[in-house]
Amino acid sequence: MKTTVKRWLETGTVDIFLGYKITDGHPLPHGFVKQRLEELEGLIDSPQRYPLEKFAAHLLAAHPDLKIGMFARDCNQRAIHVLTLFNQLPAGQIKTIDLNCCPSQLKPHADCSYLQPPKPGPYKVQAGIDNTLAPAEVEAFDPDERLSRWMYEFEKCIKCYGCRNICPVCFCTDCSLAHDALVATGPLPPDVPIFHLVRAVHMAGRCVDCGLCEAVCPMNIPLRLLYRKVNQIVGELFEYETGACDDRPPLNMLGDKVTLTPKPLQSHQTIKPVNDAMHGSA
Repeated sequence: MKTTVKRWLETGTVDIFLGYKITDGHPLPHGFVKQRLEELEGLIDSPQRYPLEKFAAHLLAAHPDLKIGMFARDCNQRAIHVLTLFNQLPAGQIKTIDLNCCPSQLKPHADCSYLQPPKPGPYKVQAGIDNTLAPAEVEAFDPDERLSRWMYEFEKCIKCYGCRNICPVCFCTDCSLAHDALVATGPLPPDVPIFHLVRAVHMAGRCVDCGLCEAVCPMNIPLRLLYRKVNQIVGELFEYETGACDDRPPLNMLGDKVTLTPKPLQSHQTIKPVNDAMHGSA
């Protein structure tokens, strides 16, 4: 690994390599460059994760000709793909060293488990949303209980913006979550549930299921589960697979040219005819 990065830097294959280095006892992101090759002795593959592709996008915005290398798990690769579709990264300008992937519904046969959520406490299981559940398991609750459980989670939010700031595919310069017309700004907690519903809509078809939002949330809100659900809806409606399809997400397209067509959702219940519904109990 170190030999490969050293060769890339010495030959000019990349101008900077984004990896990890122990700094003050912590594995932190670090940019390795040709002028300081001795720092490569500290290059590590850290189990701690940061959105290196987001750092790359910021670097390229300031230095468009920069050639960048970086470590990339499968979620990083999906994020690079999405950022490229949205013109946040130039195609082919990021060279990666691939690492083992995280467990994700967007990645078949994932082979490591460090991102599995911790076991929730008894009150969270009783009143909120268990982070370890799948979307279908949450839907097993009746609608009133499901609403109550999600509201319990959303009401814990302290509006720290950690989920937005860490997200590798959040790149809007004018963030809807900071618009007074949608979400009141200032030190107060966010309006519930509009703050999280606005962000969930933005994540539909864009979320790469890296789990960083949930990992940084100080209130342990099951954000990854929420975004998995909105991704699932987009997948069922448009047959769209985030990070793999070469079109932009269907809910993020502007203009009158739409190449994807929705298909009807399969209902699990038989809908009664209008007349039966109105007069069946008469």
